[in-house]
Amino acid sequence: MTGQDLVGQRIKTVRRQRGLSQAQLAHPELSDSYVSLIESGKRTPTPAVLELLAEKLDCSLTYLINGVTAEQMQEIELALSYAQMALDNGEVVEARTRYAELLTDSGLAGLPQLRQDAEYGLALATEACGDLEQAIVLFRGLHESDTTIMSPERHVAVAVALSRCYREIGDLARAMQVPERILTGAVRPAWTDGLMRLGGQLLAAYVDRGDLLRARQFSDEMIAAAELLASPQALTLAHWGAAIAAVETGHAEEAVTHAERALAIQSEYGDPRRLARLRNDYAQVLLIARPMEAEAWRDVLLKVEKELAESSASSITKMRCAMNLVRVELLLARPERAEEHMRFVCDLLDGMPKVLQAEARLLHGETLAALGMQAEASRELLAGAECLERAPETRFTAHAWLTAARVLERIDEPGRSVDAYKRAMACVGL
Repeated sequence: MTGQDLVGQRIKTVRRQRGLSQAQLAHPELSDSYVSLIESGKRTPTPAVLELLAEKLDCSLTYLINGVTAEQMQEIELALSYAQMALDNGEVVEARTRYAELLTDSGLAGLPQLRQDAEYGLALATEACGDLEQAIVLFRGLHESDTTIMSPERHVAVAVALSRCYREIGDLARAMQVPERILTGAVRPAWTDGLMRLGGQLLAAYVDRGDLLRARQFSDEMIAAAELLASPQALTLAHWGAAIAAVETGHAEEAVTHAERALAIQSEYGDPRRLARLRNDYAQVLLIARPMEAEAWRDVLLKVEKELAESSASSITKMRCAMNLVRVELLLARPERAEEHMRFVCDLLDGMPKVLQAEARLLHGETLAALGMQAEASRELLAGAECLERAPETRFTAHAWLTAARVLERIDEPGRSVDAYKRAMACVGL
């Protein structure tokens, strides 16, 4: 049933409740035949006519248009605000509950825009809770829904989130397919900040797949586009994408230059909540490029950890920050402190993507090996390998197998170490 039909039906229902005929409702400003056409959905009343009918029927204009009273509308908008506030404050479980409860409200049936806001909020909260499979279902539903009630900006934001979730679970084919449909069609849309975010997801998927030549080429394209746009967000995204491509192709100092440029722009112009996530990623790049400065990156990560705890960052982002702290403590030969951060990581493991679980298990194995706990390290490495067995073969899983091989070699398990080296090579086609 169309919105026009629903408006007509509501006018008819209230008219009958008031005991009025069509002629009585119409007189003297409207014809009864015009009222009949409106009630049957064959005519769309103008705003002025709707106001007149609401006055004659002694009901709210909001009810005629949306099927809810002004009070119900206020309650729905307030509920949406509370759910968004919970999400912004990092109370992701509460946000998910609030959005889910709101979507059971029958009043949303006539409010397609507010319903879409609630569905989008639920999808974001579900992703932030680490439930990526369900988040994908929700984002995909939005992505495939009627675009006539979805703004172009929201459509791109949904595509960004859907691609991100696919990449997190290791489904790189779909992670690339979603942005490529928008960015690499016969007629590419003009670059915007939103499309730059989508491009960032595509670039990251290229890197994860190991298509590093394409990643470098696309990175250069994004830098050129960002310089034309000249917006802080576009420049931040482009330089950060260039940093990822550079570090993965062995250009460490180039990666540092781009990362520092991105961080400087974000610090001056960007959203403070995103700044913490960027600092975490920046520290990870610096740990690779300049491991001798680990003490400084530890201070950065401790600050990031606090900022993330007070933000709407997802469990995955918080977990990755803790894992970076483990790495920096291992670099500083402080395995006891590394183990403290690993406890936080282990508390978040349930429900995480298999690839991320594998990375965490292997890092725990490395920590236990540094503590001299070889039997425990071996068990964690085995658990990590079991997660990797079920993960898609990507550049990322190749890195993970390589890590496993090195730690197994350190704890004197040469047979398993050789097997892990072979699996790493198989992931990159060797």
